[in-house]
Amino acid sequence: MKKNPTAEELLNELENRLSCGDYKDSVHQIKLMTTRDMILEIISK
Repeated sequence: MKKNPTAEELLNELENRLSCGDYKDSVHQIKLMTTRDMILEIISK
């Protein structure tokens, strides 16, 4: 992943990690999901 990704690139990376199960545990999964949701909320305003 590059140093300064765009919001779209970051969302794609988060979606990829979530769909592939690329996270440490359920707490990490929830953090990734929350991050994704917050980015979507911020860019939709």
